[in-house]
Amino acid sequence: MTNKDPSLKQLWQQALPTEKVFQPEDCGHLPELAQRYLHHAIAPGTRLASAVRLRMHGDIKLKGWQPFRAEEVISWGQGMIWQATTWVKGIPLSGWDRLVNGEGGMRWKLLGLLPVVQEEGPNVTRSAIGRMLGECIWLPSVLYQQAQWTTVDDMHVQAALSYSGETIQLNFILNPTGRVDQFRFQRWGNPKGAEHSYVTFGGYVDGEGIFGGYTIPTQIRGGWYFGSKRFEPEGDFFHATIDGAMYR
Repeated sequence: MTNKDPSLKQLWQQALPTEKVFQPEDCGHLPELAQRYLHHAIAPGTRLASAVRLRMHGDIKLKGWQPFRAEEVISWGQGMIWQATTWVKGIPLSGWDRLVNGEGGMRWKLLGLLPVVQEEGPNVTRSAIGRMLGECIWLPSVLYQQAQWTTVDDMHVQAALSYSGETIQLNFILNPTGRVDQFRFQRWGNPKGAEHSYVTFGGYVDGEGIFGGYTIPTQIRGGWYFGSKRFEPEGDFFHATIDGAMYR
């Protein structure tokens, strides 16, 4: 990371607005479950955004569960920045996870001064790409325009999404209305300090909301080892509520 890397605000401002809008009939060639999801997630006539800016709060599991507040920008083709503050024994821990200019990184400081986490390199980048692709659940326009869809069964649909040489198969369990109930994909990482490998990452969607014509998950519980017995005791680490979302 360099001083020339964009801030969260700059990443948002660099996103290019589009005049193209979503027309439900334009996805008629897609599998029925993909259409069901997209018709639920994007209102007719909604501009097809290239970026989303999120405000959120929740709890994150470090050594124990801690509250956090965060803002995030996901900009297709540009990257993502998740900027947050949590509190450890009442002491603020602030910083960011990011993927910009094709490089991933994490920087976290106590009291905004004392570095406690500073990571970058190929493994961090690879994991950050997977994260950004998975978080396109908050940017359904990208799933509409960029994903390759496959039906798994009458409840499961899969969206293949690629960026910078990394591809994920984002699996959704949908309810009859097209709402996402669960999501999962294989993400590169080393949870609990394990050797880096692809590990199932995913979560439950406990609520949704509408912002600017997009219906997106607003309450999620997620983490590593999703769908296995290891999820609850080991992998579950991120509970978030979306407070606001803007699109451009």
